Amino acid sequence: MIRTRATIRVRGLAVFLLPGVWVAGVLAVALLVPGGVHCVSAVAVAPVIACAGSGRRRCVAMSGALALVALAVAAAVADKDEGFAPRSGTAVTTLAVVILCLWLADRKVRLAAELDRTREIAVAAQQVLLRPLPRRVNGVAVAGDYLSASQGAHIGGDLYEVLATPYGMRAVIGDVRGHGLAAIGTVAALLGGFREAAHDEPDLGGVLRRLDRTLARHLRERAYAEHPAVASAPPEAPAAEEFVTLLLLQLGEDGGTQLINCGHPPPYRISADCPGGVCAAQIQAGEPLPPLGLFEPGDDLTAVRCGPLLPGQALFCHTDGVADARDAAGVFFPLTTELEEAARASVRGGSLCARVLVQSMSSRFLRHTKGRLTDDMALLLLHRDAPLVPAQFAQAAHVRKAARRLPGVPRR
Repeated sequence: MIRTRATIRVRGLAVFLLPGVWVAGVLAVALLVPGGVHCVSAVAVAPVIACAGSGRRRCVAMSGALALVALAVAAAVADKDEGFAPRSGTAVTTLAVVILCLWLADRKVRLAAELDRTREIAVAAQQVLLRPLPRRVNGVAVAGDYLSASQGAHIGGDLYEVLATPYGMRAVIGDVRGHGLAAIGTVAALLGGFREAAHDEPDLGGVLRRLDRTLARHLRERAYAEHPAVASAPPEAPAAEEFVTLLLLQLGEDGGTQLINCGHPPPYRISADCPGGVCAAQIQAGEPLPPLGLFEPGDDLTAVRCGPLLPGQALFCHTDGVADARDAAGVFFPLTTELEEAARASVRGGSLCARVLVQSMSSRFLRHTKGRLTDDMALLLLHRDAPLVPAQFAQAAHVRKAARRLPGVPRR
């Protein structure tokens, strides 16, 4: 980070000094090169360079003053027999360019301020939708990261959430068909549905059925908005061809792990006590269900039990944007190898550090793809590094914490 800031300062200083370097170069050519005096009118470009570079009014004014001084110096030392002394036309042109660039610089400053405000609003809205993950839930360390394929966006077609519920810790990670800004509406609907259903439904099958109804309702409403002519169609009519790969996880008070996989990449179990050190292996929980939206979850849908999450172990979840990423040569990202290496590098005091591991995986992913993203990428890590908290106690603590935020409630 220090090196990056130093680079930014150096570049900013170079941009600020560039108009002066241009004026000095033109003046040197005009005075030292035979016949170069006819090129002195090129100093009028200095305010344009200042406006396009730093965009500051002070820099534009200073570059204009330097250009006029250069014209005066060239006129004073030029051979009068060549008729160089009356350079009033070039001076007037330089003044006109300075005035125009001052106006453009002022407009650029206003537009930049408006863009900054728009970005702040966008970031706030995106954080409300895909809010930051809690660092710990029921004795489990939580970490995640998100990279959007849409430039300038913080979210896209991937989603994740981790909640403390009366039934234990519940998590979801999913991938809406497509990526970028077009999928944000579906992400918002599914996250809202999960945050409600996770607290209400006693089993993961009920959560999935609620999410299926949420997705169907969202697609119908979107279809009605895009094509008002279909508003008379019956509610059970297909609304849109869209699906979501989804992975639901639940960690009980005894560490028992349950999951429902709807066409999503299976999670990895990371263990630090393997014979060769840290190892990572995919959890094989039978044949996954079709993606959500391509089938109707029945009442007999049950979650798959995949063994307890032992102390020191972690679950690593990801979207297909990670496994399907390629470098410039078309080589896929070696997920398992990179995950094991990142896990070994993230050991602190004999235990994995969830945030360090996720940050390391993001860095490795960006290094492999050279920053060129063709799909959204989401990472989610759940690390059991402390005794699990009973669900009822965690829920009561959550209620007390929320109550303390209300006005008029004393804080203890």
